[in-house]
Amino acid sequence: MERTLSRRQADIIAQLRESGRVAVDELAAQFEVSPQTIRRDLNEMSEARLIVRVHGGAIIASGVENLAYDARKLVAHSHKRLIGEAAARLIDDNSSLFINIGTTTEEVAKALAGHTGLLVITNNLNVAAELYRNSAIEVIVAGGSVRATDGGIVGAATVDLIRQFRVDTAVIGISAIDPDGTLLDFDIREVQVARAIIENARRVILVSDSSKFSRSAPALIGTLADVDILVTDCLPSPAIAELCRAHDVQVVETGGPRESESAGPE
Repeated sequence: MERTLSRRQADIIAQLRESGRVAVDELAAQFEVSPQTIRRDLNEMSEARLIVRVHGGAIIASGVENLAYDARKLVAHSHKRLIGEAAARLIDDNSSLFINIGTTTEEVAKALAGHTGLLVITNNLNVAAELYRNSAIEVIVAGGSVRATDGGIVGAATVDLIRQFRVDTAVIGISAIDPDGTLLDFDIREVQVARAIIENARRVILVSDSSKFSRSAPALIGTLADVDILVTDCLPSPAIAELCRAHDVQVVETGGPRESESAGPE
């Protein structure tokens, strides 16, 4: 039997569609109820697969269309910053790399400010904007169609440019990871670029906060077997940890605050 949302839960869903993320404490103050009541609301909606629980709140569940770029930047931002810094530490000076579209890969670009002698090929205008003023980093921007939604560059021309290089490291972000390790995204054009990036890099670093393990998307990029290093805040389960070991994926966990519902009753 399909569950009917309460008025408060419907309002929470409406806010999520606007902002991408809601926080327990802010909702409790807004609706003048206890944080425990909001947690129960969020848990019920999570069980109905309407939302995804993250530290301190929730994000909208989306299986067909991605969140707006500005909304995605708000989701797990502190985790993404730590992930970006950890990934940047894995990149040597005087090396070449691809960086693709994504809010987490943008954090990697920010963290590369102290590097020298880098050649960065990217289809992400936000990454290019972060790096192009740095005289110690050469930036090549792929040609193609620019998506107004997020500054991503996609299309056949983008893939052709990527295939002209063989780089030391690819830094990739994705939209979702299935329990079997399948890597997923929303735009098939972006997927084609991501595949070309993976195929033309000697080492692949996947940067992904743990909320991606709870999301879904329709387009297939590849699997964890295509990845050399996974940088994340935390692995969601022993099963995923075992999957990484089976595919010889090195895991770097940055830590940070984790969602805990022990602060109040379910």
